[in-house]
Amino acid sequence: MNYLSIVGGQRLQGRVQISGAKNSALKLMAASLLGHGETVLTNVPRISDVFTMVEVLQRLGATVAFDGDVLRIDTSGEISTVAPYDLVRRMRASINVLGPLLARSGHARVAMPGGCNIGSRTIDMHEAGLTQLGVKFTFDHGYLEGIAERLLGKRVLLEFPSRGATENLMTAAVLAEGVTVIENAAREPDIIDLASFLNAMGAEVWGAGTSTIEITGVPRMHSTSYRVSADPIEAGTFALAVLTTGGEAELVGAQPETMEIFLEKLELAGAQWAPIEDGIRVSGDHRAHAVDFATLPYPGFPTDLQPQMMGYLITAEGTSIVTENVFENRFAHAQELVRMGADIRTEGHHAVIRGVRRLQGAPVKGSDLRAGAALVVAALAAEGQTEVHDFHHVERGYEDFAGKLRGLGASVELVEETTSLPV
Repeated sequence: MNYLSIVGGQRLQGRVQISGAKNSALKLMAASLLGHGETVLTNVPRISDVFTMVEVLQRLGATVAFDGDVLRIDTSGEISTVAPYDLVRRMRASINVLGPLLARSGHARVAMPGGCNIGSRTIDMHEAGLTQLGVKFTFDHGYLEGIAERLLGKRVLLEFPSRGATENLMTAAVLAEGVTVIENAAREPDIIDLASFLNAMGAEVWGAGTSTIEITGVPRMHSTSYRVSADPIEAGTFALAVLTTGGEAELVGAQPETMEIFLEKLELAGAQWAPIEDGIRVSGDHRAHAVDFATLPYPGFPTDLQPQMMGYLITAEGTSIVTENVFENRFAHAQELVRMGADIRTEGHHAVIRGVRRLQGAPVKGSDLRAGAALVVAALAAEGQTEVHDFHHVERGYEDFAGKLRGLGASVELVEETTSLPV
């Protein structure tokens, strides 16, 4: 167990490479189960969640090799249909093997997933949608078991544009008989990435990135090679880390078309950004202005950047109001920011932030992946030393976070945890 020690007050500047998207890589890894042969994924981030998914695939019978950012997954052998609890409990994205296993083998037994404690995130919509394609489900001792003697294409209307449900429906429907139409589908960039990957494997998927996705089933899928797109959440996190210090940096690989609402909010806060040949440049040499924002499914403001945006706005001039519409329990970081001198009041799914001029370093604890990143963003602007404990949460989603920050001039160090955090 490590904590991150940060001495604030250093102006960040330079260039930072944005890694492949966590949310894309994990879903493409699961979808590789649909092929027969070796799939090669490049630009894969070396983060703990990816290594957990490697273990899931290996336990299912795939042969996996991970060298640098190149991941090779061979699914030509016999594939098990049981994803065990000891792995799935560590990461919610493990549920994404459900659709591929049902399509490939007609059976899947998957433990109920774990991950960050930021809300209920039930899999009811996964189950309801797949049931319409012909899957019969039972729930037994913490496992969801599905049997599909025959998958048939149908029109499926999602009550909410759930990313996970959309992904499992897509990966099941590619091998179903006939045409499947997913209405009110999720529109995130990783949905587009998944559709492009599936089409490279021989699928026929249209409409990804819109609210209606149409899939014509094919009899068989093959392996392929594919490059994972850049992570907009990592890009947004580094943008905020730079801006909170009044710095300037180039985010190499960042794709502005996947970050439009976020970048609009940065402009409203007084920051500057511009596209460059290989990414985005961000800069901000004065105190931010208060900004109101509400999280929504893509293309709205991403919930995965809400905590980090709060870490930036706590020193803004004026009062900001944040509305969290996606998860019901995503303000756990607020009280930790208060320990650093922030003025935040939360009520239900709203947070009111009254900007303060100065923050002070303090021992704090990241309760989940993005909460931990938010504490780092705030600590970079704080006076003195901050210790971000439970840093393993952050390592689930950011490759070499500390090293990249040091490359921009931050004073950060990973320290081995030897004592418990005082309460």
